[in-house]
Amino acid sequence: MECAAARLRHTIFRASSVTRPAFRGDPVIQPTRSARPAHAIALGLSLLLGACVGGQRGIGVQDRPTSVIFLIADGAGAAHWTLARFATEDLALERMKTVGLVDTRGSDHVVSGSAPTASAYATGVRTFMGAISVGPDSVPVKTVLELAMERGKSTGLMTTTAIQDATPAAFGAHAVSRTRLADISRQFIDRGITVLVGGGRRFFRPDMQGGNDLIAEARGRYTYVETVEELMDLRPDTVDMLLGLLAETEMGVVADRGAGTLRKMTETALDILDRDPDGFFLMVENEESDTQSHDNMGSETITTEMLDFDEVVRLALDYQAEHPGTLVLVTGDHETGGLSLPYGAGLERAAFAAWATPGHTGVLIPIFASGPGAERFGGIIRNDQVGQVLLELLGAEGR
Repeated sequence: MECAAARLRHTIFRASSVTRPAFRGDPVIQPTRSARPAHAIALGLSLLLGACVGGQRGIGVQDRPTSVIFLIADGAGAAHWTLARFATEDLALERMKTVGLVDTRGSDHVVSGSAPTASAYATGVRTFMGAISVGPDSVPVKTVLELAMERGKSTGLMTTTAIQDATPAAFGAHAVSRTRLADISRQFIDRGITVLVGGGRRFFRPDMQGGNDLIAEARGRYTYVETVEELMDLRPDTVDMLLGLLAETEMGVVADRGAGTLRKMTETALDILDRDPDGFFLMVENEESDTQSHDNMGSETITTEMLDFDEVVRLALDYQAEHPGTLVLVTGDHETGGLSLPYGAGLERAAFAAWATPGHTGVLIPIFASGPGAERFGGIIRNDQVGQVLLELLGAEGR
């Protein structure tokens, strides 16, 4: 019962309550003051029932990873990875032997989005559409990145879109709406995340920051770069903290940002974070697997994005081979497009990309794990259970 009882010690920050806005047509459901204790009881029971996910046992100190590399291909489901597998016999992902399926539902919806699922991964709590690491009652919940910082570890967030976008935001900030991009930018810098690289430069500018130049402020602590070329010219051994805003908004598809750019970003991050003897937490996202699926692009475009992302997987697994205390996770946050691969005309029965929708779907998405604690992510697992296991592995209090 030790692990089960620990689940009852929830790590919600009891910050001041905020009113939840409607988001993309989502109905407003503001809990009453009397409903909040009921939520806390329900949350405690859900954590109790979900105790010791994937193994039904506690985690010994010797079983905990020193570092975590969490790789997210936004919007990518099994069919996206199938296209990548069809394109090469040397898929790095195949080296990961623990495989599961993630149920991505949220607290008030079935077909989820990046914000609530990334928040579930980050906090171990399911939440509403558009939420950034706040619970269903809009109260901030401690993230795995914040826990890593409490444990003395370095931290990093990287993406091919704006660094303030939903997925990275969920690990490094708290907001009732993912649209609060300027505030999320401010939270990143105030929190002191070690490495931040992506797009989103415009949200650091004075006109978005109430007259404050957040880039100039960040330069007091961070090495700052604005181009991929500047990033590649860095000597990581001379960099303690890195802010790379490589585009005004998103960095674009492989053809725009450059093949291998995401791998180079990740390599630079690892060179910096690796110097911390206490380890690190690093989240890396490719957003374009989602954006291009929303646009229902052809199989070549999707394959290119997935193969480019697989090179980041390869880098992470190569790093893990030299640092066996590293846990590597690879997943998506939801599936986009309802991608299927029916066969076309001709005797070869070649598959082609067929799309069901320009939106998200509710299908289970694959998760792959390798390293200390990997077995905890096998089988069918809820998105919030992914977060609960991560928090436990990093030694959340009482877990």
